[in-house]
Amino acid sequence: MGAMTGAGTEAAALADDGASRTPDRLRLRASRLLSQLSTRSDRLISDGLAQADARKWHYAVLASLQDHGPASQAALSRRTSIYRSDMVGVLNELAERHLVERAPDPADQRRNIITISARGRGQLRRLDRILDDLHDELLAPLNPAERDQFVQLLVRLLDHHTAGTP
Repeated sequence: MGAMTGAGTEAAALADDGASRTPDRLRLRASRLLSQLSTRSDRLISDGLAQADARKWHYAVLASLQDHGPASQAALSRRTSIYRSDMVGVLNELAERHLVERAPDPADQRRNIITISARGRGQLRRLDRILDDLHDELLAPLNPAERDQFVQLLVRLLDHHTAGTP
């Protein structure tokens, strides 16, 4: 085999050592790290849930209904931070799969109350197991104590930056 020359050598060096060539002032910026990790996390979670024919929004709605009980579409939108206009489609998908049930609100016949079904509770348990495995993959370099601390720090940061936000 011949030796690489010129541009080939430079390209190989960049491919092999790309991370170390990123300037520290860029590589060590918390905002950039969070953004890059978020992108990778979203891809990992979306791809993993897709294999179970589910989406992040499905999980969010099912978890909200299981943990906080039946709710109107507007309340679910607030609980999950899913836009109201998108919530209609999510609920349609979940209802078609018999994962949620809609019933008229006795207090206001103009709206529906959404309830998780028995099938929805089973799907939620399945998605919990899938997400546990995906989070293990995402956080693989951290030991259990570091994982707990990392999550606690993320919650603290998010709570600080969303305090007072509707």
